[in-house]
Amino acid sequence: MAGLAAFRGDGAHPRARIAVVAMALMLAAGTATVWTKSALVGAPALERPQVTTLTGGIVARQERGAEDRVRLTLVARGIEGREVAQVRLNVPLKNDAPGLVEGAVIRVKARLMPPAPPMLPGAYDFARAAWFQGLAATGSALGKPEIVRPAAGGGLLDRLQHGLSRHVRERLDGSPGAIAAAFASGDRGAIATADEEAMRDAGLTHLLSISGLHVSAVVAAAYVLAIRLLALWPWLALRVRLPLLAAAAGALAGIGYTLLTGAEVPTIRSCIGAVLVLLALALGRDPLSLRMVAVAAFVVMLFWPEAVVGPSFQMSFAAVIAIVALHSAAPVKRFLKPREEAWVMRAARLLAMLLLTGVVIELALMPIGLFHFHRAGVYGALANVVAIPLTTFVTMPLIALALLLDLAGLGAPAWWAAGKSLELLLAIAHFTADQPGSVKLLPAMERWHFALFAAGGLWLALWSGRVRLLGLAPVALGALLLTRLSSPDVLVTGDGRHVAIVGQRGELYVLRESRSDFAADNLRELAGLDVVPTPLARWPGASCSREFCVVALERQGRRTTLLLSRNREYVEPRALLAACERADIVVSDRRLPFYCRPRQLKADRLLLARTGGLAFDLASGRVTSVAESQGAHGWWRSETGDRRSQIRGQPRKAPTSDF
Repeated sequence: MAGLAAFRGDGAHPRARIAVVAMALMLAAGTATVWTKSALVGAPALERPQVTTLTGGIVARQERGAEDRVRLTLVARGIEGREVAQVRLNVPLKNDAPGLVEGAVIRVKARLMPPAPPMLPGAYDFARAAWFQGLAATGSALGKPEIVRPAAGGGLLDRLQHGLSRHVRERLDGSPGAIAAAFASGDRGAIATADEEAMRDAGLTHLLSISGLHVSAVVAAAYVLAIRLLALWPWLALRVRLPLLAAAAGALAGIGYTLLTGAEVPTIRSCIGAVLVLLALALGRDPLSLRMVAVAAFVVMLFWPEAVVGPSFQMSFAAVIAIVALHSAAPVKRFLKPREEAWVMRAARLLAMLLLTGVVIELALMPIGLFHFHRAGVYGALANVVAIPLTTFVTMPLIALALLLDLAGLGAPAWWAAGKSLELLLAIAHFTADQPGSVKLLPAMERWHFALFAAGGLWLALWSGRVRLLGLAPVALGALLLTRLSSPDVLVTGDGRHVAIVGQRGELYVLRESRSDFAADNLRELAGLDVVPTPLARWPGASCSREFCVVALERQGRRTTLLLSRNREYVEPRALLAACERADIVVSDRRLPFYCRPRQLKADRLLLARTGGLAFDLASGRVTSVAESQGAHGWWRSETGDRRSQIRGQPRKAPTSDF
């Protein structure tokens, strides 16, 4: 009754009505924004794979030296069923040419594929990302591209970015040079896979993408240099507010750095935040506030609403919110309050605060990492205590100094020092990643589990005083639920080719040994197991012939027999009929005949085309599919709606389909 009275405006809380109405309007506006963006930029995927000869203009070029290829984005003609479409092609480095740059028109034979949906429930959804990027297909060039018309002098920023990246990598070899190129130009394609994985497992991968740390360093350096140099001119200092001029210089430096490094969404987001901080400094306001974060988030959600569901948006804003909330807390303010003390004590307090900030950021980011990537670095806070100051105060200034000295041909000593600092950064990453238990893997968590962490974290950040501690309740509940997560018993990819079975002692058995690390990595991550998969045919618990494997699994007193297809060779109908009748679940990458009727579920190509990948919990009888999380969006083509189901023979706790 009190809530109803508040909403009607005749209660003791008249502002509640305004808040409820405002939230409803913002929710409606947000939904309209993302649907409008989807309708404006979304590109329907190809109906089927095809090999064709394309003619089109290059609109983006990305060098991927570590993968021995160049990635081109084309607006092309020559695709079956499309007058014009945007596609992304991988070109081997051996077929690269100086003329393959933005603005050039090329002709190339290519194999095209529709953007791939999630391989398994909870996996990365490339089809959704491609939809908002306007990509109708991805593929590989089959041969050397022919340049029909060279680039006509445009693309100054692109040429400057690529030239700067090459210049840096010519001065520094190996991964140090590749990381330096990433800092200077945003090009991270040449970083070795092993080094990138070490940075990820050490919680340092955020240093490789141009985001808040890098933009803030550039803006802060420009601000300090400008205000110090301008202060040397007494006439100007007496007539103009120098903070305004310094803020303008910092803003120009930040915008220029953002454009130079490719103007990706995370960089733009960081640039907006930095400009808002400069504006607050120029106006004499508090530069670190949740209002500043809210304005930056509003701008991003207005132009890139699809970014909200991505890890980049969530991690960057979670980190900034955590920093602002921590430093606005009364105990922290008292701890950092200036006082008369020796420099050693002051340095110790700052170091302790840096460590505490790193721990808080890691705690804020860990649920996001576990939700999206099913893994989280455990020692990231400790590694960042050294890595962030090293990058901010040593590596980036040395790279800037080296580039400046290169104008006079004197940059070699600065490049040597920058290389040594980057070698130290990589050594920290590898040392941290190699420690026992440095990475925690978990199976895919439910969305409402993640919502508990988000709600608790926002409550902790937005409230002040003791009431903010109530936010620990949903966080604690979410952490408790994480401890109860268990791996799915069986995982089936959307094409039916890859099947993984989780053993009761944490083993992982796979139906096929994949030549692709991508499939094996997805199966391991979604199972939450950091183990080497074992072929199912080598498992004593499986009986495999040339055509099928039969496995009987015991889960909490329930016995389930699986029949798994190994190839598409012809099987005598009577033998197939008998095998299907003895099986509870049949999985196949081909369409099985109508007379194959297992006792519970037939997951053949026909069904998997509608459901996508599947995850089985045999004890409860629950089947989770990719389709149930997709909805009626343009990037997902499905013949049915809700795909949440239980295996037949178990209590039905959710809407069922034709499983």
